[in-house]
Amino acid sequence: MSYMATIDLTAATFDETVENHDFVVIDFWAGWCVPCRQFAPTYEKVSENHDDILFTAVDTEAEQQLAAAFEVRSIPTLAIIREKVLVYAQPGALSEAGLEELLKTARELDMAKVHAEATPNA
Repeated sequence: MSYMATIDLTAATFDETVENHDFVVIDFWAGWCVPCRQFAPTYEKVSENHDDILFTAVDTEAEQQLAAAFEVRSIPTLAIIREKVLVYAQPGALSEAGLEELLKTARELDMAKVHAEATPNA
């Protein structure tokens, strides 16, 4: 499977990727997963509509440590990280409209509030 508009994310590149990008979407997948293969073209298509978002893919077979860190129990699972904070992580393939709506919701988050809630007593 090859992603054109997405980059492969690994445990080795994770910290640097999140550090250098304010909006990261992660697709956890595996080659044997039929729903993952069916979702891939949708993910690819939507990624082309958002130049300001980094779309990444994690092969859960090759990156079991990274999948475990996100507690991925079923695939596909999508995760969204905004300004170094995990704001979404749910299993299940989405439709194109569903993925666009999810990105819109994530984009509209009040990140000052999210950061305040993520670091109580700060």
